[in-house]
Amino acid sequence: MLKRIIASLLLLASSSALADPKGEANYSVDLPNSRPADARLVWSDEFDLPVVDARKWAFDTSRNKLGWWNNELQYYAAGRRENVRVADGRLVIEARHDDLADPKPADWGGQRYSSAKLMTQGLADWTYGFFEVRAKLACGRGTWPAIWMMPADPTAPWPQGGEIDIMEHVGWDQGTVHGTLHTGKYNHAMHTARGGASKLPDVCGAFHRYQLDWNKDRILIGVDDRAYVRIDNDQPGDVGAWPFDKPQYLILNLAVGGWGGRQGVDDAAFPARFEVDYVRVYQRGR
Repeated sequence: MLKRIIASLLLLASSSALADPKGEANYSVDLPNSRPADARLVWSDEFDLPVVDARKWAFDTSRNKLGWWNNELQYYAAGRRENVRVADGRLVIEARHDDLADPKPADWGGQRYSSAKLMTQGLADWTYGFFEVRAKLACGRGTWPAIWMMPADPTAPWPQGGEIDIMEHVGWDQGTVHGTLHTGKYNHAMHTARGGASKLPDVCGAFHRYQLDWNKDRILIGVDDRAYVRIDNDQPGDVGAWPFDKPQYLILNLAVGGWGGRQGVDDAAFPARFEVDYVRVYQRGR
């Protein structure tokens, strides 16, 4: 999700951020991608508390007043139960077609859709590891659920700091999930992003395990123990190609519009739910 595009890229990104990754550099594979035998659990959320655990997750509301990148249409609420809650041992992020009740929040920017964006920024971040998120995705034209990572260093600009998209799904292309990397050399704004896609027909009706295996030599992105993207560190020492040797934090969000709204937004699709059963992070040598 191209959330931190710097001002010099805004005009370019406003059109190219909605491009189809399948038309860019394709790194598709079909490889085993199960958790390494020597990896140990270092962080997790099983969502067994009655509320979102504030020790593990923060809410990102930073662009509500100005509007979110990529021509997205949502207001991201912080702790509003209609948009984010824990129910039956699962995190529920719910996008709604509403403009919030009066009195409006001070940071409301006129949006007619609401949702939530959770992140571990400032609470937990990692360099390398095996990441697994068991989730059932929101569907419907206009929806854009994502599981992704950004640099822990707040001064790292996009895309030079590196972005790892573990899973993206756009409602107008139901049943296709995308995994992508963005760097200074290879990014969506330049139509050079490296990634791939996988067909998953029951993505909206069943839970799947979305996985990232990240080490110093390569990144695998996959579903249910099969990798569909492999990107190697094939230019060692070139941070423009591989900035992925520094800590990154995890993000879960459900956007409305943007790439998900490329073919319009179907208001009948709302409320739409992105449900997460668990998030687990494993690392070797711990």
